[in-house]
Amino acid sequence: MDDSRLTAGRAWLPALLLCVGLAAGGSVGSGQAVAADEARLEVLHADGERLVSLPMPEGEGWCLEWNHSVEGFAVQDCYRHRQGRMVLVRSHLPDFAAGLDHIPGRGRQVSDGEGGYWIEAIDEPVPGNAYRLRVGSMSVDHRLVIENIRVSLSSLAENRRVTIRLTRPAGLPE
Repeated sequence: MDDSRLTAGRAWLPALLLCVGLAAGGSVGSGQAVAADEARLEVLHADGERLVSLPMPEGEGWCLEWNHSVEGFAVQDCYRHRQGRMVLVRSHLPDFAAGLDHIPGRGRQVSDGEGGYWIEAIDEPVPGNAYRLRVGSMSVDHRLVIENIRVSLSSLAENRRVTIRLTRPAGLPE
């Protein structure tokens, strides 16, 4: 077998395991030992049950993506782990539909080249490194996007409240 094909297959293994874990009804990352110095992106149900727990090293990022409830297109809010903080860095809005517009003084609007736009350089720390979200139905399909992996929060907690948080590594100042 060609070594490049073997290497490419290994790159997909973590994504496959993530999908298998979700399909089996388990929580992503539950039951794993977590190093005290490792930041994690977590999604907790209102009762405290951990639904998702993924490593989130310094400088890495993720997006919360969902389908607009009226127009149906995908909207994204993208975050980055910066020095132990969850920071909203950019948002993608494919249209100026109801409630979707740029607020002057909050980032800068640039074309996405496909009729929509990005709000870049928002750079707003999220208070307490966490926020609550009422997860939408499967038609809205709230999902975490990390590189090419999508984790459907709607399949895990449809129409329920969750907290999305970045845990801080031990030893980082508040």
